[in-house]
Amino acid sequence: MEIYQLRTLLAVAREGSITRASERLFLSQPAISAHIKAMEDELGIALFERTPRGMSLTANGAQLLERAGRIMALHREFIEEARRIKGRISGRVRLGAIRNPSARVLGRLLARLSHACPDIEVALTHGTSGEIARAIRGGSLDAGFYAEAGAPDDILHAIEAGRFAVRLAAPPGWAANAASPDWRALAGRPWICPQPGTCCGQVLDEWFDSQGFRPARMVSIDQESVTATLIAGGVGIGLLHAETAQRAQAKGEAELLGGPVREVALLFACLRERRQEPLISAAISAAREAAAHEGSA
Repeated sequence: MEIYQLRTLLAVAREGSITRASERLFLSQPAISAHIKAMEDELGIALFERTPRGMSLTANGAQLLERAGRIMALHREFIEEARRIKGRISGRVRLGAIRNPSARVLGRLLARLSHACPDIEVALTHGTSGEIARAIRGGSLDAGFYAEAGAPDDILHAIEAGRFAVRLAAPPGWAANAASPDWRALAGRPWICPQPGTCCGQVLDEWFDSQGFRPARMVSIDQESVTATLIAGGVGIGLLHAETAQRAQAKGEAELLGGPVREVALLFACLRERRQEPLISAAISAAREAAAHEGSA
């Protein structure tokens, strides 16, 4: 028994006519008749009765019709699944992310990527913005989230996934007037500074230039969690993401100095020459959707 014969059986049963069935299936009438005869010969039973009104199912034919329909439905599901498998993206994509500012949008990206491309395996690496950007340029990461205070590197294809502010925070009691601090007085205190060349390091360097001073003592730290711990421990003044700084202030672990220093872009980037690769393209699409959701939230 062939699939095309079952298709003919269903068409003749629905149309009640070899003529209309041939039109429906784009086959000649003799071909339709030959299909029916071949099935009846193989099964050893009559499927149709020829009447003046056309073709009418016999009792045996009616009993088999439902099963024929189920077989054809399974056949369609089989073909559709094969097409989905053929078009399905699979493989391993290596993504990087900085921790605090990217957490929400990263979660949304991973959820969307899992839904759209369930066969993609994600290997996630956390690091600083400098580490993530260098790993993307060097090829050890396929794409990732990092913070950028200026323009992204020309070799990168980047989309903006969000923006966040950065704030200066000091141990409680260090500033007589936290809202309008005496920066010259605070310049003599220890400062916890990101490494030069990093996103926050660049922001702080530009801010020092705008204020016309450099701290007398600087501790170089490139991990925000460590910076927050040192501020809470009374070690020095440091730069924190606004949400982290506000949480620290709410706990009594820090005092915010002045207003926001600057807004920084959260970028999702890959090498420009690789942006059309299926795995990376899927990740970029998921990042765009996640960023759009973040912007509308």
